[in-house]
Amino acid sequence: MTLEAAWLSAIKWNEHGLIPAIAQDAQSGEVLMLAFMNAESLKRTLELRQAVFWSRRRAKLWRKGETSGNALTLKEIRIDCDADTLLLLVEPAGPTCHTNAESCFFRELDEFIAEPKRY
Repeated sequence: MTLEAAWLSAIKWNEHGLIPAIAQDAQSGEVLMLAFMNAESLKRTLELRQAVFWSRRRAKLWRKGETSGNALTLKEIRIDCDADTLLLLVEPAGPTCHTNAESCFFRELDEFIAEPKRY
C-alpha cells in the first residue's frame, strides 16, 4: 500500500465517498465556508495548493475561484480527532461567498429565519 493509499483509507468518508471540509482563513482564523471533498478533490488540492471541492449538486470537481478569481490558497490541512472532517487553512484571494461576503457565515440564525430567501 502506498503512503497516499494509506492516508486516504484512514479518512472516514461518508456513504457517498465525501468528507466535509471547512475552509478557515489561516491569518485571521475566520471560518470562510464549508464544502465537501472526495478523494480526487483532496488529491488535486494537495497538488495545486488551491482548494478543490466536489459539487454535490453538479456532481463534478470545482476549484474555488475558477470563475470569480477568489481562490483559496492552501497553507495547511488538518483532520479532526474522528477522521471525518477536514480543516483547510487557507489564504483567500478575495471574498469567499458567492454573495461577495468575506465568509459564507455572515448571517445570524434570527436574520435567516426572518428572511430565509434573501440571498
